[in-house]
Amino acid sequence: MKTSNLLIILCSLTCVLVTGCKKNNGNVWDDNQTAGNYKGSARSLWGNNDQDQEANFFGASNEDFIALNDEDLRSQSFDGAIPLPKADAGSKASGIPGVDGFHSPSGAEAAIFQAVRFGLDDHILRGKEYLAAIERMAEYMKTHNDVYIFVEGHCDERGPEAYNLSLGSRRSNYVRTLFVQKGVDPERIHTISYGKEKPADLNHNQEAWSKNRRAEFKLFQKS
Repeated sequence: MKTSNLLIILCSLTCVLVTGCKKNNGNVWDDNQTAGNYKGSARSLWGNNDQDQEANFFGASNEDFIALNDEDLRSQSFDGAIPLPKADAGSKASGIPGVDGFHSPSGAEAAIFQAVRFGLDDHILRGKEYLAAIERMAEYMKTHNDVYIFVEGHCDERGPEAYNLSLGSRRSNYVRTLFVQKGVDPERIHTISYGKEKPADLNHNQEAWSKNRRAEFKLFQKS
């Protein structure tokens, strides 16, 4: 009798152990499948380079963008936004050319009107050096009343075209707002977004992406 009971107990323990092993293996497989699903999603965001996908998935990256939602893409409002100039650049009413008639800063102007950079998915200037640069540009504009400016918003190469155009627009309009807050006539400040179409650095790495998330400036002096 005792021998029979002992055999029953041993058989029961064996079944429990076997079942536990099967369940554990199943969980490991599910985790691997989940990882594969995430990598599949990453492929649509970062292209078809498996090495880049794996680096982005398995290493926590500060460079992962978060796409703007539909409301962001439709909205034309910006933080503390100032109404755009009454007359578009290039129109007869404005008396100034379109953006192609503006020039890149040169000489003494180039030392003042330097590009400012943004963080990933950000349209706010965070660095003190960039805010100081905006201050210098604003002072120049206030003492040169015949100078008009185009603020260009640029992004890095990642993300959909619509996303980058929207983000570039937010960047340029944010800088314009800073100028106006510092006393520059809003009628002399125009904006444009190029999204990811005009990179400053053609490489495909973190350093290049950092350089390309920027606002640049073009000038026109009205005689």
